[in-house]
Amino acid sequence: MNKVVRNAQEAIADVHDGATIMLGGFGLCGIPENLIAALREKGSRKLTIVSNNAGVDGHGAGLLLEARQIRKIVATYVGENKLFEELALSGELEVELVPQGTFSERIRAGGAGIAGFFTPTGYGTLVAEGKETREFNGRMYVLERGLTADFAFVKAWKGDKWGNLVYRKTARNFNPVMATAGRVTIAEVEHLVGLGDLEPDSVHTPAIYVQRIFEGSNYEKRIEKRTVRKRGTP
Repeated sequence: MNKVVRNAQEAIADVHDGATIMLGGFGLCGIPENLIAALREKGSRKLTIVSNNAGVDGHGAGLLLEARQIRKIVATYVGENKLFEELALSGELEVELVPQGTFSERIRAGGAGIAGFFTPTGYGTLVAEGKETREFNGRMYVLERGLTADFAFVKAWKGDKWGNLVYRKTARNFNPVMATAGRVTIAEVEHLVGLGDLEPDSVHTPAIYVQRIFEGSNYEKRIEKRTVRKRGTP
């Protein structure tokens, strides 16, 4: 039951070339910084990354793009990453853009063992091209398939050695659903606590979904895009 590993390097030792990896986080909030850095150092290539976006240039998943370790990315938007845009437009990077709500549900469905579901989102657009469509109660729907991954990298605020996790505020984002959809889920936490220190009713991800856990360090917690008001603006 003790799932604690020493560090990120040990946690990802078996990540192979061609692996599919889910990365928790939204923008730069709640991203597994230590795991991404370790993956960059390890150099695994031809990866398929499932992530809401690709971080920014020089940080988050942007580090993996810079090292040309990603073959394909499944995401909801290009975001603030110029390199992501350049690689996508040049054809060097395969990109599957998914509506954000559909993205969340595909991951949730994959974690729940649901092969597919119908949604009205995207019908009549490029999103629906090549997909089965069906009418329900006079409205057209698109068949979307559940998403799973070889590995899920998630970031939590607190966790215990069994792998129970608690996220903090908006850093919760995609982490809980991704934790359920990885064949191997690796959690990095800001605080690794003792058994019994987490209030059971406060646990967001139960330990059954987590295979490895470690306490991270040196978190930068950058601001993706700073917006301020002019002096005197109400």
